[in-house]
Amino acid sequence: MQTMDVDALSKMIDHTLLAPEATRPDIERLCEQAEAFNFFAVCVNPWWVRTAVEKLTGSNVKVCSVVGFPLGMGTAKVREAGQVISDGADELDMVMAVGALKGNQNEAVKSDIQKVVALGKPVKVILETCLLTDEEIKRACFISAEAGASFVKTSTGFSSGGAVPRVVRLMHKTIGNQLGVKAAGGIKTIDDLMEMVRAGATRIGTSSSVDILQNL
Repeated sequence: MQTMDVDALSKMIDHTLLAPEATRPDIERLCEQAEAFNFFAVCVNPWWVRTAVEKLTGSNVKVCSVVGFPLGMGTAKVREAGQVISDGADELDMVMAVGALKGNQNEAVKSDIQKVVALGKPVKVILETCLLTDEEIKRACFISAEAGASFVKTSTGFSSGGAVPRVVRLMHKTIGNQLGVKAAGGIKTIDDLMEMVRAGATRIGTSSSVDILQNL
């Protein structure tokens, strides 16, 4: 793999640490790694957004945080999103209201996303695809597009499954000409990553970013 290819891959990666037991030194190390490897962003829990922003000031690495994480069924997403934006987050990974989608409450799901999108930052809608049928995945993609999201994302990494190439391919085929597709959950090797890229992923979320690039 050529150096240019490695650089292009690094700029697709959201270097992620969402473990509840992560400490401030862990987040600072994450940021140092992201800057050293020129990753697109770090993805952290709301508690750590200010820490990440402070650590990455002056770098090209963006700060992403999660909203409604990990279940998606809370009613304070707009308030939470507003807080992390105020703290300096550049992007938001928002968990869709999974149960509402499965119950065909399409307008409510769309409104839930629209309210967060209206705050003005790029929003990636986490579908939690392991809990959805193919029809529900396609419907979730269309709803996310109609609501103004920037990406659809496979998984939180905290449910019963993560990113699956077949599902990434389905998402890309369904909506890839309108939205980015972020694959996340269980991506631990360069083979995993490349399989997702070939399936149509345009962004990768992983906590194994450093190991993946070092093994190139």
